[in-house]
Amino acid sequence: MRRRVVVHGYVQGVFFRDTTRRLAERHGVAGWVRNNPDGTVEAAFEGSEDAVERLTAFAREGPRGARVDRVETFDEQPEGLTGFRIA
Repeated sequence: MRRRVVVHGYVQGVFFRDTTRRLAERHGVAGWVRNNPDGTVEAAFEGSEDAVERLTAFAREGPRGARVDRVETFDEQPEGLTGFRIA
């Protein structure tokens, strides 16, 4: 499955992207994560339903130091991504 998330709040400059990458690699999730100019963090997760749910749950909490105000989620068609990268 594939899910794209947009995380709002104090989410840049708190190792959100790197922590997301490490978790994705640990759970076998492919995709990407990036900072957006509007201060949000956006990510796409592709993998098993359980693994994608774990990454989505992490996005709702964020790493220590983050303050997540809200998360938009979009279920999308998988693109067949491999690996996980910080964009």
